[in-house]
Amino acid sequence: MSKPTVDRMLAGFKSFKAMYYDQRPERVEDLVNMGQRPEVLLIACSDSRVDPAILTNAEPGEMFVIRNVANLVPPYEPDENYHGTSSAIEFAVRDLKVRDIVILGHSACGGMEALVEHGEAGKVPDRDFIGEWVSIAKCCLEHGPDVDKVSRHSIRNSLQNLMSFPFIKERVEAGDLKLHGWWYGMKEGILWRFDAEQDKFVQGEE
Repeated sequence: MSKPTVDRMLAGFKSFKAMYYDQRPERVEDLVNMGQRPEVLLIACSDSRVDPAILTNAEPGEMFVIRNVANLVPPYEPDENYHGTSSAIEFAVRDLKVRDIVILGHSACGGMEALVEHGEAGKVPDRDFIGEWVSIAKCCLEHGPDVDKVSRHSIRNSLQNLMSFPFIKERVEAGDLKLHGWWYGMKEGILWRFDAEQDKFVQGEE
């Protein structure tokens, strides 16, 4: 009988501690004493199958990660409501001064499936928050009912929404910040990137 997942996670932490605290203590000391200095803000989906640190083989401290349903970026709308994603974006750009922002989407996204179902059949998700959240990308439904296609267009939409943040637009235009759109095909294990000049996703690394 296999161990419960939580038990395996605790064992995994022991392995992590051995790797970094025992074998590479200088790395941890630097992170503790110097604070975080990530160069990349990565906005990913909360999907348990798509862990950005594992996919990119990133080291601790290299990426500031935001995860939400369907890796969405809302437009710049400062008001009295709660804005978890926008506040994290603001901190990463204005305080940590990241040099790159990557939006990482993926195939078979449940959030995009909910959006398509709502758009096609008028079916509202039986949840308190998900339906309104994924409606950020409702403009992408004009590209058809294919979930993966809608997902890729959603990345484009989120890139446009990033540029609605004044502090992002200013840094992009100054050449101090670059925006990237990536889409991970889980079945094939392929990473696609959005090429703005060609206005399409192309296979391969940048």
